[in-house]
Amino acid sequence: MAKNTIGDVISRIRNQVKAVKQDSFMTDRMIYTFVLKNAKFLMKREDSKNKLMAFSSVIQTMDFVELVEVDKVEACCTGIRSDCTIKRTKDKLPIFLQGYYGPLIRTIASLDGSEELQATLPTIYSSLSKSKNFRFNKTKYFWFIDDYIYFPNLQWDAVRIEGIFEDDISRWTCAEDSCKLRQEDTFNVPDYLLSELEAQVFKDLSGLFQIPADPPNDKQNITR
Repeated sequence: MAKNTIGDVISRIRNQVKAVKQDSFMTDRMIYTFVLKNAKFLMKREDSKNKLMAFSSVIQTMDFVELVEVDKVEACCTGIRSDCTIKRTKDKLPIFLQGYYGPLIRTIASLDGSEELQATLPTIYSSLSKSKNFRFNKTKYFWFIDDYIYFPNLQWDAVRIEGIFEDDISRWTCAEDSCKLRQEDTFNVPDYLLSELEAQVFKDLSGLFQIPADPPNDKQNITR
């Protein structure tokens, strides 16, 4: 089944509204504002149940994310021992959708996928690094701050990142298209949430445009 685009979702909601109120006028931007608001709520709720990361259809991959070395102060880890080096993603990353526990990052790994890194916090890593047996710890770690990802004592020049994004990530992939419309981007919400999402958006719009509260029965929905 083809993935839904942002335009698909906007179009279905617009058609529901037109079916009950012919004179309603609303822009794609307005509809998407409500779509995104409700999508963020639903994705955070589902992440709290550990139900999202199994849906590969909404996961996107950046196969080559370049790293650069930075100062420990920037990485918020001044408490780490002096011989620790810190790398971070060279550029700010696209905006991730937020889950219950933070940005929806499924994996960060080596370019060939053979080694995965573990999420942590600067304070936790600092405490770990001071433990007596830390020199035997072979785990590779990362943490997320202000749209960058930081990596202590990592020698790699680049990493592979899988996650669920709010932003378009085409410039990070081979599929870049400078003329692409936002409506053509993939809508990274699992199909099983779309009925609930669209019903909630319709409810929100009803309050703005005095639309009857019950939308028409959408038997033409292509995702169900």
